[in-house]
This record gives sequence, structure tokens and C-alpha cells, in this order.
Amino acid sequence: MDLKGYYRKIREAESSLGEEFPILRSLATEEGGKAGRLVEVSRAVAARMLVDEIAELASTDEAAEFRSGIERAREKEQERRRAEQIQFTILAERDIDVLRKATRNARKD
Repeated sequence: MDLKGYYRKIREAESSLGEEFPILRSLATEEGGKAGRLVEVSRAVAARMLVDEIAELASTDEAAEFRSGIERAREKEQERRRAEQIQFTILAERDIDVLRKATRNARKD
């Protein structure tokens, strides 16, 4: 194997990538890699995957859909976390009356 040529191809592929984190579509491999899975990786990792022919650049539409799906998942997770932070207390009527009386007494002082 020509290592100099291999790493030259990786550098060329990396310099040709426009985005810092491109979206790739996996290809089927002999080692069991499944085709069609989308992934967002760094430029260096993308270049190596392209040269090794285990992935190809996703189309613009696929990348946009993938990123919007990630954004929806992020928003859903944030909403779930905000819902967990909501706290409430149930008070009996007599407890509310006690608090009102204490507030009135505190205002008089």
C-alpha cells in the first residue's frame, strides 16, 4: 500500500470539503457496514471515510432533513427537561388560611 498516496488523497478530500461538519451517507461494506445511514462528522473523519469508500457525501436535501431532525430532537429533549423542572405543591384549604393569617400578621408588625 502506498501510504504517501493514501494520505495525500485524504488531505485532498479534506481540503475539498466545504463544511466544517459534513453529513455523510454510509455505504455497505464487507465488514457489515449498513448502507444509507446518515452521520455528521468532522472534516478529517469525513475525508478518511470518503477515501476508504465507506461513505459518500449526502445530498443537500438529505443533509437539510438530517439537520432539521436533529434540531427537532434537541428541542424535544429541552422541552422534556423543562417539564421535569416544574415543581408544584398541593395545599389544603386550612394550610392556605394559616399562610394568609401569617401574612396579615406580618404586615401589621
